[in-house]
Amino acid sequence: MFTSQCLPVYAVSQLPHTLRHTEALRTMPSATRSAAFEQLALPLFASLYNHAHWLTRNQTEAEDLVQETFSKALRAFDTFEPGTNFKAWIFRILRNTFLTTRTGIARTVFLEDHPDTLDTAGAGPTPEDNLIRLDNQAALHAALEQLQPPLREALLLCDVEEIKYKDIAGILDVPIGTVMSRISRARSTLRQLLQQQLGESL
Repeated sequence: MFTSQCLPVYAVSQLPHTLRHTEALRTMPSATRSAAFEQLALPLFASLYNHAHWLTRNQTEAEDLVQETFSKALRAFDTFEPGTNFKAWIFRILRNTFLTTRTGIARTVFLEDHPDTLDTAGAGPTPEDNLIRLDNQAALHAALEQLQPPLREALLLCDVEEIKYKDIAGILDVPIGTVMSRISRARSTLRQLLQQQLGESL
């Protein structure tokens, strides 16, 4: 992440801490700012593409979505607060960019969107918690395909991208209770689907 050592000396002056870092990004030379952005963004390219592909269900559209996300994120980079979660920040840009042309997810309402129906899972590890380590990737992919988009998106952000509930709530622009409910329901549904395909031993 960005630290004060990365910033020009002239930017670390008498301003409050947060304002110093924000102003530093804005006053950086363009090439330096681009390099700083690339250092944070490029390692996330594969993750962004994979998530974009799940959203668009199309390789070309996923590539275009990631490209547009990188472009928007670079232009908005001076609004990113150093020290905060860059991955969550750029994933939110990816999702918002997607929703500007696709409104299906935004308009879909599920029971889990209501806090009073929240059914949290137990704290112990479950088979679906380790879904990315399943040997049968074909079965996993087929099961994920059958999940409703809002459930699948929350599950992928949590169990594949390992993003915290609080940050997922920011990415999806929903309450944290909704995030927890979607993940709980997604895990339960995924487990049922995998049991159907792989047997009760799961």
